[in-house]
Amino acid sequence: MASLTSGSLLISQPFLGDPNFERTVVLLCQHAEAEGTFGLVLNRPSTLVLGDVLELPDSADTAVGQIPLGLGGPVQPDSLHYLHQRADVPGAAPVGDNVYWGGDFAVVLGLLLSGELAPGQIRLYVGYSGWTAGQLASEVQENVWIVHPNAAGKVFTLTSDALWQAILREKGGRYRMLSNYPLDPRLN
Repeated sequence: MASLTSGSLLISQPFLGDPNFERTVVLLCQHAEAEGTFGLVLNRPSTLVLGDVLELPDSADTAVGQIPLGLGGPVQPDSLHYLHQRADVPGAAPVGDNVYWGGDFAVVLGLLLSGELAPGQIRLYVGYSGWTAGQLASEVQENVWIVHPNAAGKVFTLTSDALWQAILREKGGRYRMLSNYPLDPRLN
């Protein structure tokens, strides 16, 4: 079984059948077998932008208010989570490949408003994906997920539209074949 660690990607099997995770790629932000796992779905866009969920100062650049929010998962959809590339944000947890999760949001917002952090250097999500102790390991063993270790850097290099298919193609072999699996095989 592939190692589950922070910075790994979970790629859903094409025949998963769970609408919350169908054709998703999840970044593991925190994994502790005895405590559970926290992750963010990287490729589920929402119709929301930052200005919809946060009151921004009147002087805020409209680009900041228009930063799109993804659906990080089905747990606590009223919570806001973020990934960025700023090691200097207090409280930010390193995930891998110069990607950080969370940290002091007041600092992050200040960096965005001042232009020191460009909208393209942050990914924001409502909700998250979580697993209890041992649950994710069990799902991986049951072939619910394909694990792609040490791949946090993909967050900022691939577009969310093609992420699921691109990661499977990159893995090659049988995974490349899975990338072309139809949404509904009965219509093939």
